[in-house]
Amino acid sequence: MFDSRIPAPFHAGEQRAQHLAGGGPPGAPIRSQLPDQHRHFFPLLPFLCVAVADDSGWPLATLVHGEPGFATSPDPGTLDIAALPDPDDPARAMLAAGADIGLLGIDLATRRRNRANGTLARVDGHGLSVKVHQSFGNCPRYIHVRQLAPAARQPGPVEMFGTTLPAAAVSLVAACETMFVATSSGAAPKRAVRGLDISHRGGPAGFLRLDGHVLTVPDYPGNHYFNTLGNLLLEPRAALVMVDFASGDILQLQGTAQVAWQPPGPEGDALAERSWTFTIARGWLRHSAFPLELRGQV
Repeated sequence: MFDSRIPAPFHAGEQRAQHLAGGGPPGAPIRSQLPDQHRHFFPLLPFLCVAVADDSGWPLATLVHGEPGFATSPDPGTLDIAALPDPDDPARAMLAAGADIGLLGIDLATRRRNRANGTLARVDGHGLSVKVHQSFGNCPRYIHVRQLAPAARQPGPVEMFGTTLPAAAVSLVAACETMFVATSSGAAPKRAVRGLDISHRGGPAGFLRLDGHVLTVPDYPGNHYFNTLGNLLLEPRAALVMVDFASGDILQLQGTAQVAWQPPGPEGDALAERSWTFTIARGWLRHSAFPLELRGQV
């Protein structure tokens, strides 16, 4: 029977992060293709989280959406997505065959989440096809449970900004309970694991602390893979995306990150084992761009 587990899945940055954090996982079922449960999971979802890179290699984080079934896996090495980022999404122009891509499928109602990283095999007007290089699940902790349903929205204007956030963006960050972060393992030659990754971060409203254009993000106990923090050790440029589920506003940010490996002080988040700062370089606030709305909380 074919075993798709990758024998040594962690690159040098992840290994270094695991060392700095006091140890890695006892095991890492990271596979080179999608297992059947992931192939059955992605078609259930109405949206996916996506990491791409701009022309300079700086990650961009975004969301794509469609009717459940818009993401399908015709074979274990492929994930087809019958959707594209919206035309006014800065990530749209960065999609090209051969480019790296990171994907996260997350079901907020059940707290299931699975990741797939790879390269774009095809991009056309109908969507894209991903050649999968890595596939793995994540624990459900810190996912704020929500029931989402389709919403009739009329997309509004896009506010582009630099280091000064508009008031609506500041309010969205303050209320945020669900965020996604895109990182890259960099462009080092012969790296063991290539490409882009996008991961979930969650907590109660206020868990993200914004001071001017610097965002502090607590790092809670998890699976000890340290994919995000390991990437940041190799490539500090990163990107964030978060949603106001009431208005449908999507906030996308690019910035540089720095990890503080020591535990937060007495005034910090008691649950956090460490934290990282994200210094915002630029952003986009896309009004009424997310076509799902909140229909209750569990």
